[in-house]
Amino acid sequence: MSEKLNEVKPVFRMWLVYRGKNVLGKGGADLLKAIEETGSLSAAAKSLGMSYRYAWSYIAKIEERMGEPVVFSTRGGRGGGGGMRLTELGRGLLRLYRRFENLLEKAMEQEARR
Repeated sequence: MSEKLNEVKPVFRMWLVYRGKNVLGKGGADLLKAIEETGSLSAAAKSLGMSYRYAWSYIAKIEERMGEPVVFSTRGGRGGGGGMRLTELGRGLLRLYRRFENLLEKAMEQEARR
């Protein structure tokens, strides 16, 4: 039985909450990071195995709850060139989420060593 306990690990789900409503969880943080890296909602969604529609609705929900945009889009012309980038709020939410995520992981690692 003790061998099985060595394989048991804690798992946590973290959300950033604004005015009592969930704003950003792991999936949303991953989506914002992918948008930041790819410059495109379509490419970000594809890289995460999400549908474009789901990704767009996730972004819309964050923006609705925060009351301001977390991304801004640029339209491409005939040759394309449009894209999406994070606003200051979007970058801030992502940094905040990652900071707390790292703190929780470190605390769990320290506790596991005891």
